[in-house]
Parts: sequence; C-alpha cells; structure tokens
Amino acid sequence: MINPEIKVKGLSKSFGSVEAVKGVSFEVEKGDIFGFLGPNGAGKTTTINMLTGLARPDGGSIELGGLDCTSDRKPVQHLIGVVPDESSLYPELTGIENLCFCGALYGMRKKERIARAKELLDTVGLADAAKRRFGGYSKGMGRRLTIAAGVIHKPSVLFLDEPTTGIDVVSARTIRSMIRSLNENGTTVFLTTHYLEEAERLCDRVAFIRSGRIVLTDTMEGLLKKDRRGEAILLRFDGEGDALAESILRSAFPAVSFEPSGRGAVTARSETYLSVGAMVRTLEDGGFEVLEARRIASTLEDVFLQVAEMEEER
Repeated sequence: MINPEIKVKGLSKSFGSVEAVKGVSFEVEKGDIFGFLGPNGAGKTTTINMLTGLARPDGGSIELGGLDCTSDRKPVQHLIGVVPDESSLYPELTGIENLCFCGALYGMRKKERIARAKELLDTVGLADAAKRRFGGYSKGMGRRLTIAAGVIHKPSVLFLDEPTTGIDVVSARTIRSMIRSLNENGTTVFLTTHYLEEAERLCDRVAFIRSGRIVLTDTMEGLLKKDRRGEAILLRFDGEGDALAESILRSAFPAVSFEPSGRGAVTARSETYLSVGAMVRTLEDGGFEVLEARRIASTLEDVFLQVAEMEEER
C-alpha cells in the first residue's frame, strides 16, 4: 500500500514472562473495514490497546494517518474513535449527557455536540432513551451508546473491540448496519472479533492472530480461495438407503471423498474440479431422485480452522 491509514511494524508486548504480542506487522488501507480475528487470548485486545494508546508497546512502530504515534498519541487523538469491549461511560449520566460529555472532551462547542448527540441517538435507535440514565440501559443499548460516543467527533479511523459480543440479535444487527454506514461515509474501521460470520459479512481484509503472531493476512476473497479442501458439492436425494447412494457414488468417483450430511444427503469433496451433472446422473441411474445439487462455498470458518490446524502441526 502506498499510503495506508494504519501501518504497524514489529509490534510487541509482554506482561512479565508472558509474551502477548510477538512482532505483529500489518497495514490497513484507507476506507477499508479490517477484521482482526483470533481466539480468546490470541492478542487481539492487547494489540488494539497499543494502537489506541491504552498500552505502550515494548517494541515496534505505529503510524495512523501517516503520523508516527508509537510513543505519543496526542498528534492523532482527533483522528481516531475508540469503542472498547467494556464501556467507560458514566452510569449516573443520561444517554445524551454521556454523548455531550464525550463531545466536550474533543473540544466540540455546546451547540455542535448537542446536535451531534441527538443525531447519533436517533441513528442507533436510542432517541426515546436519551434522558434515561446509562446505568439503566440493557447491555445491547449500552453497546450502541458506546459506539455513538466513539464517533461523536466524526473520526477518520474507528477502532472496535468485539462490538457485538454478548448482546441481543436486534442490537447486533443495528451495530453492523451502523458500521457499514460509517464505512460508506469514509470511516476506516479496525474491528476485532471472534465471530467469523460477522467478519465475513463486514470486512474487506482480514488478519488472523494466534498466540500473539499474525499467521495470515489477505482480502476476504483471497482468504476464501485458500480452502485446501478444494471443491465441495452437496447432494440431496429422495429414496431409500443413504449407504447405497454413497456406495454408488464411491464406485463411480473413486478419487472423491463422500461424507454423510444428514438423512438423504451427502457431501462430495475433492482437490480437483467436480462435475455436478455427472454426480446427479449417477444417482439418478441408481434409482434416486435428486432434490438438490449445489456447490458449497468456502467460509471464513473453514479457512480459520485450517490455519489453526497448520499452526498446531508446526
């Protein structure tokens, strides 16, 4: 990348004898939604804490918006918004009071921050709860307000740490919609999550971190092409004898592996191209009526599990 919005090189952090982050390097392009994925304890939160100034790196460098901010966050403070995994808003203040207070911290004038707070409360579906104390909000409502607080000053880069963990479905949907909207309006988003389906829905590029090291970085399209299992076809059929159907298929296609996928269904896998039509004809010739035959697209979870297996083998 010529001018990345976020540039991290050789970042490391230890806590006593525990090396939490080990020489992490990556770049995030301006306008991207970048997913930082990994299991619990992989180093995601430690990394985002260093990027946002909540933790000081032991080594390496950080650039945001082209500015070196490895040891001093002040030059970029106005450029970034931060949404931690645990809210730091005040329970005794109302929703709108919390947002206005955050706006004041960024130097926004009173009229400007009140107007922006009302706009955001409407955006996140909390206009009716604007004058309720934050301490009385549900977890989902609280997370939505925390995100609103993180973008009160219209930052160009937004850091989100596990934004939808442990909240209800409706709030999670609202948050994902807000992330997309912010990104469409030019905000670069750095997102940590262990929800692979969420990352697949939202992200342009993804990095996998495991045991403090990045093991894979690519575009979403590129990652899904890394599925080592190759082609996969799901076949559903109407007829007696799942075992017979598998036997017929194995005999006709000895180089292909077949695995049961529920009653009246089997999945074919091969590292090379599979012909849907040939398999359908084989089953029909064997007396089975084929109800469905479709290629199975790789998911981010498939790739992640394979990366984890590769790391364990090393």
